[in-house]
Amino acid sequence: MTSRETVLILDFGSQYTQLIARRVREQRVYCEIQPCNIAFEKITAMKPRAVILSGGPASVYGEGAPQVDKRVFELRVPHARAAGESTDTNDDRVPVLGICYGVQLMAHLLGGKVEGASEREYGAAKVKITKPIGVLHRFAEDETIDVWMSHGDRIASMPEGFITTGLSDNTPFCAVADEKRRIYGVQFHPEVAHTPQGAQILAAFLFDVAKLEPSWTPGTFSEEAVAAVKATVGATDQAICGLSGGVDSSVAAVICHRALGDRLTCIFVDNGVLRKGEFEQVAATFRETFHMKLIAVDARDRFLSALAGVSDPEQKRKIIGRVFIEVFEDEAKKVQNARFLVQGTLYPDVIESVSSG
Repeated sequence: MTSRETVLILDFGSQYTQLIARRVREQRVYCEIQPCNIAFEKITAMKPRAVILSGGPASVYGEGAPQVDKRVFELRVPHARAAGESTDTNDDRVPVLGICYGVQLMAHLLGGKVEGASEREYGAAKVKITKPIGVLHRFAEDETIDVWMSHGDRIASMPEGFITTGLSDNTPFCAVADEKRRIYGVQFHPEVAHTPQGAQILAAFLFDVAKLEPSWTPGTFSEEAVAAVKATVGATDQAICGLSGGVDSSVAAVICHRALGDRLTCIFVDNGVLRKGEFEQVAATFRETFHMKLIAVDARDRFLSALAGVSDPEQKRKIIGRVFIEVFEDEAKKVQNARFLVQGTLYPDVIESVSSG
């Protein structure tokens, strides 16, 4: 992979985490979602230029409430220093933005206090800008903006060094900032459409605070993915891809084909429960449009025989999975010098499999 500016989004189980990532990428900035309990060593290896803590349904005082390593608030952007230059500066701190549960956890971990609100705040609200700094830099003092709230707890007191930058009728610490440590938080959700000026808040964090460049595009990611496949597989080895015709495996196959050409073999299995004409359509598309080396296996009889007399849905699912593996292995053995298996998995499935929510 080529070096790039990365925003790390730590997921605390919010239904909006994927939307945060989408909003960041709409600003042409690359980001990655990771579970909040990711090892700190992995975080440092990623060298993020900014960190966003997502919302989540938990209470910071709840049993098993998702946590984060406190050292996240002390990350530094690595750069060369001149001889004799002081390291006692905050200019290279990695900025952090906490959203909803993220800002509550931030307050809790850094010495503030979180309490249950007198009533759950859910829905539209208005926030008055009291200090137009940090993520609220693009607004005017005393300006009121429409936002979307979804929280039960609220911050009762902030840690030392923080000031209030925005408040609502029900939430005195609705937006907060510690400019010295470059830590910011908002109790509302800037990523949702119901916060109309949310894009400006995220842009202020990305560009005014973190000083990132809007230079990333999906095309950039595709080029990097192709380069990564080439570097991993090398110049002579073969790879096999299990193709279903769905988005995940299809995108993985196209990227790997761009990298490997005829050294990639796709295996597509008709399990007898495909849509009418799907087997022929998928095979034609990948052979004639994408010009891929494809093994299309008609295994309908094998699957249907194994499913005969079975009515339980879960048992059917397990049988289909087992027979697919058997058929796939039979065909894969025919591909010589194949050392790599390509698997395409949608990003939401990856996050859900490790999410703390």
